[in-house]
Amino acid sequence: MAYTKLAVKVTAGADAPERCAQAFNVAAVAAASGVEVSLWLTGESSWFALPGRAEEFELPHAAPLPELIEAVQSNGRITLCTQCAARRDITERDVLEGVRIAGAQVFVGEIMAEGVQALVY
Repeated sequence: MAYTKLAVKVTAGADAPERCAQAFNVAAVAAASGVEVSLWLTGESSWFALPGRAEEFELPHAAPLPELIEAVQSNGRITLCTQCAARRDITERDVLEGVRIAGAQVFVGEIMAEGVQALVY
């Protein structure tokens, strides 16, 4: 089966910067390569759905997170987990333009579609 879409679920944030950066990097490279990307922010990565938070993230020798987010949005979608948003008091009004909030049912629907490769970081 040929994969035409990549779903990446990021659970790490500033608490595990290398794992976090790798997830965003893989999603951004896929998007830049023409692959349709669905990037899911869960757990500590949820904070990157808020304006200004990606700019605070630093990891030596890693691409800047705001640039990676922009690359993903160029050929994909970023979704913030409903429960993760609620636990952090994040609402639709708070998130970056283009970021949606959705739950597990939507995630499962995406990863079960034909031609989707899913990765979890």
